[in-house]
Amino acid sequence: MHPPSIICAFRCLLPQLSTVPGATAPAASSSASDRDLANALRALAMDAVEAAKSGHPGMPMGMAEIAVALWHRHLRHNPGNPAWPNRDRFVLSNGHGSMLLYGLLHLTGYDLPIEELKRFRQLGSRTPGHPEYGYAPGIETTTGPLGQGIANAVGMALAERLLAAQFNRPGFDLVEHYTYVFLGDGCLMEGISHEACAFAGTQRLGKLIGFYDDNGISIDSEKGQIRQWFTDDVPKRFAAYGWQVIPAVDGHDVEAVDRAIRKAKREKDRPTLICCKTTIAKGAPKKANTGAAHGAPLGAEEIAATRQAMGWPYPPFEIPQGVRDGWDAREPGKRAERRWNLLFKKYAAQFPAEAAEFTRRVSGSLPADFRQKLEPFLAEANQKAEAVATRKASQNALEVLVPELPELLGGSADLAGSNLTIVKASKPVGPDSPGNNIFYGVREFGMCAVMNGIALHGGFIPYGGTFLVFSDYARNALRMAALMKIRVVYVLTHDSIGLGEDGPTHQPVEHAASLRLIPNMDVWRPCDAAETGVAWRAALERAKGPTALLLSRQNLPYAKRASTEAIEKGGYVLSDVPNPRAVIIATGSEVQLALGAQKLLGEAGIAVRVVSMPSTTVFDRQPDEYRKEILLEGIPRIAVEAGVTDLWRKYVGLDGAVVGLDRFGESAPASELFKHFGFTAENVAKVARSVIR
Repeated sequence: MHPPSIICAFRCLLPQLSTVPGATAPAASSSASDRDLANALRALAMDAVEAAKSGHPGMPMGMAEIAVALWHRHLRHNPGNPAWPNRDRFVLSNGHGSMLLYGLLHLTGYDLPIEELKRFRQLGSRTPGHPEYGYAPGIETTTGPLGQGIANAVGMALAERLLAAQFNRPGFDLVEHYTYVFLGDGCLMEGISHEACAFAGTQRLGKLIGFYDDNGISIDSEKGQIRQWFTDDVPKRFAAYGWQVIPAVDGHDVEAVDRAIRKAKREKDRPTLICCKTTIAKGAPKKANTGAAHGAPLGAEEIAATRQAMGWPYPPFEIPQGVRDGWDAREPGKRAERRWNLLFKKYAAQFPAEAAEFTRRVSGSLPADFRQKLEPFLAEANQKAEAVATRKASQNALEVLVPELPELLGGSADLAGSNLTIVKASKPVGPDSPGNNIFYGVREFGMCAVMNGIALHGGFIPYGGTFLVFSDYARNALRMAALMKIRVVYVLTHDSIGLGEDGPTHQPVEHAASLRLIPNMDVWRPCDAAETGVAWRAALERAKGPTALLLSRQNLPYAKRASTEAIEKGGYVLSDVPNPRAVIIATGSEVQLALGAQKLLGEAGIAVRVVSMPSTTVFDRQPDEYRKEILLEGIPRIAVEAGVTDLWRKYVGLDGAVVGLDRFGESAPASELFKHFGFTAENVAKVARSVIR
């Protein structure tokens, strides 16, 4: 179940809601005190975790006052329209404390009823153990793997700045919002936090504000023993990154946190880290400030004692009306969005083309004529009989795509000259240069997680490049993109032992198979320029999932075909013969070997069909009838790919054969390596003979 498309933000675009750019969100009038508001969050957290007999009550109880300061006094959002483009973004990077977010969403008026909090962590609920994008309205990103939330937030803040640069006009701050992120010690211990936060400092993302929950506790600690393994001077670390640091804030003093937020918002050129000293499980008489409160229910006896200590006499899941009224953000949210829509109406009258483009961009829709404009390029690529590396073919495709799609936001992890992700229309992104190409530096994991944040923010389709072998570094971010069903494109070049002399440390062997194992990740390994162009088109048209393009370093010959139409099915008959006795399936650089083997076998009177399968993931989604028509039944199949063999067994069966590589490579020129490991037309023909009956 996924949130309403951002298109809904424009369904009643002109006559609905908004905010004065940069204004503080007004709090709803109520007699409820800040203490009441915070204790409501504590109670919901400990009650839900207790009901589930599972979860993390400590962090929500410890960050309750910080949440009050931010959500009650500053956060601009509309619970009635979670897709409002100019809302502030909030990321819970320490996602194990998910009940804090669920409590906030419920109390402020999102469509998350109390019954869902009672079903915390249960099958089919909208309140899973960690926040998951698409399950409940108001959740901006899936968090849980620590450190990725802060990296997503960096991407969101960067997207906000770039979108503002493209669409804002004097007097019309159409894009003007903050990105706030809660994070803990675990996020800071994970290496990705260094990658992303150093990048954020370099980019001077002044509208990124982080709240560090400094409680001194993690899973392996009891009473402050985190000092045994985490002694970083966090303020100095972030100051070195170029952040504004506000140290030593009492995280249980709403006024102190409020002052820190106001100071953070005055800083325009640096992201801000507000260091909040807190007590985990604040209010629990026995378990506060202990590791026992981190990831386990408090227990009925401790919860009863906590209620008494807090002065909270209400039964589980009961919130008094006055406190509910105090948290309710629906009317302020409507007013904020209404003001923005009035601004947009005036903007549209003065800048109609820009308004239409903004609407399209934030909806995630491609231009209506996208396919039509790409067709001449694909036709030329299919007719131009020249050898070209697919990484170069990818760059050729981008030369056409980037000028046509201003939402394309490219980049590379310090390998742009090898990934060929830069084109003539590329302009560098920097603090003072709102371009369309990001130099991420040697930060593969950080790059991919930042790209996820960019995609989640809306308005952009990010793509980023590195070597395929380094997808291992970034794998969890790739997995999260697939889990969230977001459109991100990974340009992964140097796709096999064809890398050559750099040797096995840089030669991907298991990586193509590994990426294909990720549910909802489309993987393309094209054999020539035409397949590369179709792969790019498929990646951009796929709005509900990421795509990995595996591209060659070495030149690959042109594969002759009548048209490009069948390529988009992921697998198709590239070269056929009457009455074939076997089917050879190949991908990428090995397609030429399959064609060579077909020729050799044909000369010996053995007819075989050649199937190019640039995307097993797309092919597997085709109707059963189509797959049988392509692969045939009752005759042997041989698969050829310069990588591990296991995956191909589902296509060739036990009676077929696979020409692959179930070991690491060697350091030598590519041509020698292919011969050494049996990737020759002669060997493919030999293997085919061995299974043809």
